[in-house]
Amino acid sequence: MLVLAIDTALEACSAAIFDSADASIIASDSQIMARGHAEALMPILAAVMKQASISYSRLERIAVTVGPGSFTGLRVGIAAARGLALATHKPAIGITTLQALAAPYIDADPTTPVAAAIDGRHRHVYFQLFGTGGRVLLSPRMVPLAEAAHAAAGASARLVGSGARLVTELWPENAPAPDVDERGAPDIDWVARLGARADPDQSPAKPLYLRAAEAHPQTANLVPRR
Repeated sequence: MLVLAIDTALEACSAAIFDSADASIIASDSQIMARGHAEALMPILAAVMKQASISYSRLERIAVTVGPGSFTGLRVGIAAARGLALATHKPAIGITTLQALAAPYIDADPTTPVAAAIDGRHRHVYFQLFGTGGRVLLSPRMVPLAEAAHAAAGASARLVGSGARLVTELWPENAPAPDVDERGAPDIDWVARLGARADPDQSPAKPLYLRAAEAHPQTANLVPRR
């Protein structure tokens, strides 16, 4: 199975192609950026497809990060994935950024719990906690830093994500210091691998919004309807 993965949800614009036949990444490209995903994505996709020397018709799945993350970034990646899925008549698979951040650590050491934390601003993080073997202990949610620290410390979890260091600021004094990885975006290779494993019926390519948008329609100076 050939899986094309796309990530524009956080601080990178990335794409990769995974071949499940031999569990290998055959092409991958990732560019660190906070803005500009819409302009960067299509050239990155073209470069990855050229590197892999395959046509879009040979793809069997399109995997895409669905959040939590930037509202604008999510729309860019999901729109591209849905468009490609429609054109190729193949399923679009949604992978959460929290799952993708935790996946390489769960794979490398399934005996150690992992907490994925993405900076949600205002002293909150998007948070998910995984136990041994990748078992979900806490589903994706937005929580205050103190709550995230209490949960992660209680599980003796390592921390990964842009909010990891923020969580350690409120780490209980009597708890062992955790391993911390402050990466700002998931490894695109793991988005592709997770996309190959996912059940299409349980992993829709729909945005995972854990809080309301901060931008609201203007209501001042509206002309009343008659």
